[in-house]
Amino acid sequence: MHTHYSEDATTTLKEVVHYAKKRGLDGVAVTDHDTTLGACRLAKQKHLLVIPSVEVSSLHGHVLALNVTKPITPKQSLPETAEKIRQLGGIAVIAHPTVVLKTGLGYKISSASNIEAVEVINATAFPFFLSTYLSRRLALRLDLPQTAGSDAHHPHEIGNAYTIVNADSNPDDIIEAVRKGKTVPFGKPISWAWRLQRGASNVKTKLRGS
Repeated sequence: MHTHYSEDATTTLKEVVHYAKKRGLDGVAVTDHDTTLGACRLAKQKHLLVIPSVEVSSLHGHVLALNVTKPITPKQSLPETAEKIRQLGGIAVIAHPTVVLKTGLGYKISSASNIEAVEVINATAFPFFLSTYLSRRLALRLDLPQTAGSDAHHPHEIGNAYTIVNADSNPDDIIEAVRKGKTVPFGKPISWAWRLQRGASNVKTKLRGS
């Protein structure tokens, strides 16, 4: 999920805590685009388990670096990005690999990419069911653990998708459990009404910035 530290998101740090608890989540992975500033600030509070993370813009698509506190240089190759994540003590997860309207990696991934898990459910993915099916096939082909994420950019999107992890409630144990495949992904797509509203909001933002 994203906070307002991502240029395309609006969620404040207080809203992350409020909506995560409202949705019954035990914790969140904050994955702002190419910055860990918001995630690290939120991780200092004691009201919610926060795994500081970052969504890295690699040369070939987006990679979730879970459990890292430093940003990772964008525009590197997939193996280079994954290796840097590993050096920082994190785990590299492919984000929305088969989504039509996102920067996914899809067929570019191979067993030599150093990726350790695949996000098979993304609540904002379009088309949702096809993307989920193809992402699961990719994870099975590569024999990698499966995760789910809301990819929330706005507060009420938090919790539409989530991952059940069989681990103790601390970031290191959770990351190790993900690495070992002790995960079960769940999720549903955002509503069509909100998807249309979200698209209109993105167009307005782009127009203001042009």
